[in-house]
Amino acid sequence: MFGPEEGAPRLFGLPPGADFPAALVAGLRARLAGAPPEAMARVELIVNTERMARRLRAIFDAGPPVLLPRIRLVTDLSEAADLADLPPAVPPLRRRLELSQLVARLIEARPDLAPEAALFDLTDSLAALMDEMGVEGVDPETVLSLDVSDQSGHWQRALEFLSIARDYLAALDAPPDPGARLRAAIERRIAAWDAAPPAHPVIVAGSTGSRGAVARLMEAVARLPQGAVVLPGFDFHLPEAVWNGMGDALSGEDHPQYRFRRLMEALGARPGDVRLWQAEALSDPARNRLISLALRPAPVTDQWLAEGPALGDPGPACAGLTLVEAPSQREEALAITLRLREAAETGQSAALITPDRGLTRQVEARLAGWGIVPDDSAGRPLHLSAPGRFLRMVAGLAARPPGAGEVMALVRHPLTHSGAERNRHLRLARELELWLRREAVPQPGAADFARWAAGMSDPAAADWAAWLGACLDAAPETLPLAGHAAALRARAERLAAGPEAEGAGALWEREAGRKAATLYAGLEREAAAGGAMDAATFADLLATLLQGEAVHDIEAPHPGIRIWGTLEARVQGADLLILGGLNEGSWPEAPAPDPWLNRALRHRAGLLLPERRIGLAAHDFQQAAGAREVWLTRAARSEEAPTVPARWLNRLTNLLHGLPDQGGRAALDGMRDRGRHWLRLGAALEEAEALPAARRPAPRPPVPARPRSLSVTEVQTLIRDPYAIYARHVLGLRPLDPLDRPPDALLRGTAIHEVLDRFVAATRDAPERTTVAELMATAEAVLAGAVPWAATRMQWRARLARVAAWIVEGEAARRKRAEPVLLEERGAAQLADLGVTLRGKADRIDRDAEGRLHIYDYKTGDPPSAKQQLHFDKQLLLEAAMAEEGAFETLGPAPVARAVYIGLGRAPKEVPAPLAEVADPDKGRVTAAQVWTEFAHLMRRHLDPEQGFTARRAMERMPYDNGYDHLARFGEWEEADPIHPEDLS
Repeated sequence: MFGPEEGAPRLFGLPPGADFPAALVAGLRARLAGAPPEAMARVELIVNTERMARRLRAIFDAGPPVLLPRIRLVTDLSEAADLADLPPAVPPLRRRLELSQLVARLIEARPDLAPEAALFDLTDSLAALMDEMGVEGVDPETVLSLDVSDQSGHWQRALEFLSIARDYLAALDAPPDPGARLRAAIERRIAAWDAAPPAHPVIVAGSTGSRGAVARLMEAVARLPQGAVVLPGFDFHLPEAVWNGMGDALSGEDHPQYRFRRLMEALGARPGDVRLWQAEALSDPARNRLISLALRPAPVTDQWLAEGPALGDPGPACAGLTLVEAPSQREEALAITLRLREAAETGQSAALITPDRGLTRQVEARLAGWGIVPDDSAGRPLHLSAPGRFLRMVAGLAARPPGAGEVMALVRHPLTHSGAERNRHLRLARELELWLRREAVPQPGAADFARWAAGMSDPAAADWAAWLGACLDAAPETLPLAGHAAALRARAERLAAGPEAEGAGALWEREAGRKAATLYAGLEREAAAGGAMDAATFADLLATLLQGEAVHDIEAPHPGIRIWGTLEARVQGADLLILGGLNEGSWPEAPAPDPWLNRALRHRAGLLLPERRIGLAAHDFQQAAGAREVWLTRAARSEEAPTVPARWLNRLTNLLHGLPDQGGRAALDGMRDRGRHWLRLGAALEEAEALPAARRPAPRPPVPARPRSLSVTEVQTLIRDPYAIYARHVLGLRPLDPLDRPPDALLRGTAIHEVLDRFVAATRDAPERTTVAELMATAEAVLAGAVPWAATRMQWRARLARVAAWIVEGEAARRKRAEPVLLEERGAAQLADLGVTLRGKADRIDRDAEGRLHIYDYKTGDPPSAKQQLHFDKQLLLEAAMAEEGAFETLGPAPVARAVYIGLGRAPKEVPAPLAEVADPDKGRVTAAQVWTEFAHLMRRHLDPEQGFTARRAMERMPYDNGYDHLARFGEWEEADPIHPEDLS
């Protein structure tokens, strides 16, 4: 294939913008034209990714017919038959688990080094460093012997962790990791080639040589008699002086061509020695010259002044470029989606290239609305798939007692009870959820499920509740990793199968399920290396493992619309390339923080610099930007703050802006105008038709449908927000109670009421027990049963303790006036002429020696003032009126001497109701009979067909919501708007 005139080392390249796999195959065919058919079969073609290998086979399969070359991956070299004596590589998971045990012991012995929560993060980082040292051929002793002047003690702490790597590798017969084994295999292959060079052609194609072991392979192949290296995206327009100025890794590593400079330096070659592999490779020379100049290393960007004018008119080079500068990522995604939809409709192949998964998710969601499913090369993270979420949720059961929301999320998961009778499962799940909301069970367990089933008429509920309780009840404990793995598998499969089925339901089915099954089997296989851990640590480990895998479960993607990561884009071609998310921190991604070594130490040790990833990202950008039609897109603002354009985009726009005399600014304006066109289309697509705003409602239902039974607390709502009464009683709508009810004021009020009721009941016949100690003992018992949150119990106990002495002192005064006769007593009074019933529950009613009643109501917050009670908050006044009407059967009709709110807020106080035996309007005092008459008048008004139930009639606070504001469409109208009565039938 290669004649002696081509010499060695043999370096070839393809320019940016060329379809690398297609051009590589075309070059092979051209070089072997006229050769016997078996000549192609003798070619050994070494590529670096499976995707590249598949693309090459697809191109060969498209014809004309030919024998295939031997296409091999770089990683295949470590699996060769002549390496049988080399120990097999340790599985990455086993190494990770073994290292985690060593790191855990170090953290346990030295808690000041790192928190326990950082265990797996530190383990991953250490394992990655060890893998890098193996690939780059760096011995741990080289790192540990670095001379560092450490003033802060950080390096000493890092050495303690890094010594784990040395001790681990020095252990008896420690097997190599995959990176070290690959390097050893490559070194052995190079030694064999030195002894007996292969006679057949050997070509390394598509690699940049960014990893040390692969760079060594490329150097060796380039020197073989029939060897060659084909470089992707080689910049043939870069002057040799610029190549020579990139020698320092600390300043040149982030340039897209730096790795090629290192390879040429190792081979003793010059840029002119790199030849074009395929002359007919489709690319745009003018575009490549422009991008090459824009991406010059930072120290020499002054060359723009000298070489910029030599570009001529950049208009033709920019004719295929579109610049989309969207105000937000949402608008960026919409513009991209519209262009991809046009490509799908016109039969044009198009690809979105971006490392920003947030952007790709938005694009995929919008395309799905048009029935377009792109071929996403990255797939979905396994931990976000149905099996991944299910396994994480089940693992969390043993880590901590689940809340009601977590329980119902798991019960309603599509994989739960995915066997037979799922319809019945969903029906029972609905009934259980309503019960949990109604009963406010914060952390339901087997006993709660059994209590719910006892009240169900469905005979299947008991077995279903027993199955659910057995699956969900898991006590947190420390077990060997194998024990946690076995317990999780058993619990997950039982949950997935259901109470009446064997097996695992649909848990391990389909692509995502099979992927999860493979990963979990690997975890079980290597569990012996994991040691003992608690349930929370195991849940964290499982979540991390799932997060590291991806699943491709799209069955029929659109053949022409694709989404690629930057790695996949290197080996693919499309008519349109959209480079999305071109912002700093996204593309290029910010270098990951290194807890062990800074840039200088990495350079001295022979490890890769953080800028390597930036250089590779720059190379990806340069390759893609050379295509025929390219979109460059970014969002000016993220959800949190303004963004910074990617450095390469910034350079390109600055270069064009600095060439006004030769049309640079006009070319840049053209790029932006084309982008603004698509942004306008997106805005037009989202432009909604203006609809008239809703008017302030005041529905007037038929009189027979109007409520005739209210509680004393609902009277205030009827006065302030009649619409809420209409929605509750006429429409029969009630807001759902929250599933995970927080420890709010309602629960605190209920608990404190229970404390005081028990305290008064216990001391009614034993006044000597009316002490602070008795009150607090009662509080301990009640809070322990009613409040499952330890911190909340302590807080509420402390609040009660602050007012305990005041309560006891006030109780003694109340006992002198009267004796408690009723606690938490329900009563009802009738307006016979209207057919209206008023219901209420008195917290406490005392009776004095004269037979008069003293009514008390406990308030954990501030009680209403006398003026509020007089006009709106009539609860206590109505209870007094009900008592005089004989609403409480145990007492019968009796005069009310006083009615008092007992406020238990920060400033405890008693607030009496404005009640008197004789009405005194000047002092704002009313009689119980007058209150009853006013209530009758209120109900008579609301039974009038002409009276509407006005929304937010007299609200005390603007933000207050009775739960029906969304139904009344509050916000489309204001409280100052006129009402809109509407007769209903």
